[in-house]
Amino acid sequence: MVDGVFLQKLFFAEKPAVARAISIVENQDESSIELLEAVHDRLGRAYRVGITGPPGAGKSTIVSKLARAFDDAHVKVGIIAVDPTSPFKGGALLGDRVRMMELSSRNGIFIRSMATRGSMGGLSGSTQQAADVLDAAGYDFILLETVGVGQSELDIVEAADTTVVVLTPESGDSIQAMKAGLMEIADFFVLNKADRPGVNQSFSAITTVLSLRGSNNIVPPPEEISSKQNKSENAWHPFIVKSVASENKGIDEIVKGIEKHRDYLRRTELLLTKRKERIRRMIIELVDRSLHDRCWNKERLSELDDKLELVISHKLSAHRLAKEIVERPL
Repeated sequence: MVDGVFLQKLFFAEKPAVARAISIVENQDESSIELLEAVHDRLGRAYRVGITGPPGAGKSTIVSKLARAFDDAHVKVGIIAVDPTSPFKGGALLGDRVRMMELSSRNGIFIRSMATRGSMGGLSGSTQQAADVLDAAGYDFILLETVGVGQSELDIVEAADTTVVVLTPESGDSIQAMKAGLMEIADFFVLNKADRPGVNQSFSAITTVLSLRGSNNIVPPPEEISSKQNKSENAWHPFIVKSVASENKGIDEIVKGIEKHRDYLRRTELLLTKRKERIRRMIIELVDRSLHDRCWNKERLSELDDKLELVISHKLSAHRLAKEIVERPL
């Protein structure tokens, strides 16, 4: 049961209450529905930023530096860092997360690491509900960092208001990103580790890809954005920020880029449109999950097992059996 005292602690962003609430929504039991219903009228205040890109690009470092910058500006920030289900894979990534956790001692920063639990889109299935918890707790910005698989992270677009794709100058990163579709989802790019060789070539490669996808006027760094966008008020052109996050270089420019995109979405009313579509997709997913659970009860699973031999022996088609199961009353 979700009691009033617990909710008040959550609304005051008491970290034990926030952590408990996220654990509740991760478990996806009846109490999670009760909790999410209790907080729904407090949602929509936080701004959600997705940080994605290939492994080793420095996403965790950028997230930790952004969190520190927001906290220094007295802006509350919540971080949801999505890791592979097994914590024993990708030791370097875990090392980054340990260093990030050092920020959790700051009152204005909350960090939660979540497992993908089989999700192939780079985010945990409960990520959006966890972000709702942080929203209800009064965090101003929510940073969503994906696993970094580099191939199927497109669901970050559905969860975030602004999507930042992090790349590095190393050969192959830009090509890998293009193949993965990351070039299509970025609201802007961070070319991290810009002190390494090849940064100018990578910058040119990204610029070329952006021009091919229709962004013929590549927007310059954030401080020059306004004058350019006055020429095309209803269009957003992705731009590139160079950074060396480990040395805190370029972090201010990334913050400005996030703020510029947020201002653009608000000015064009696209922020409301994006959030409506996010809620629409979430409801469809919730209904799909509910119907799946109701359909595959013990009786139907038993029927499936009983008739598998008929399908294998070609006496009954798989499609016919599926139709029979679907048409059986719930």
